[in-house]
Amino acid sequence: MKLSLPPKIKVLEALGSIGDKRFNIINENKMEMYSSDFSKKYVVIIKENKVYSNDNGTIYKRYIGYPIIAFLMLKGILPFNQKIADSLKGIKWKELNEKYKNYQIVEKIVKEKVKEKISEKEIDEFVNNVLNELRKIELFFDESLANY
Repeated sequence: MKLSLPPKIKVLEALGSIGDKRFNIINENKMEMYSSDFSKKYVVIIKENKVYSNDNGTIYKRYIGYPIIAFLMLKGILPFNQKIADSLKGIKWKELNEKYKNYQIVEKIVKEKVKEKISEKEIDEFVNNVLNELRKIELFFDESLANY
């Protein structure tokens, strides 16, 4: 099954997870990612255009979840911005997502928190660039990779 594009905020969540260093690269195809409160560990596997991740967005909503986006950034397949990643350190994504249950509200809160460090325009331009790159690649969810 082809995965759809994620909500814009998932690009920021991916950057935040890298900024927080909540990942562990196992090998060129496999990575572990921890949620912002470290209560969940996600496994991400990427083999060519087939992917697996056990995050909620990928499993239940069938979009490219933030752990996949983060791994694609770390592999150099998607653009990465260290300045934005650093500005997003310490954001409690899970807490915000569960409290507001609305990605647009959470995105607004996050942008407000980081406005001293980075402009909304710079964030939006980068997110749009990443989404445009994601549009160019087809990623297919492959449950069998869970055993990789």
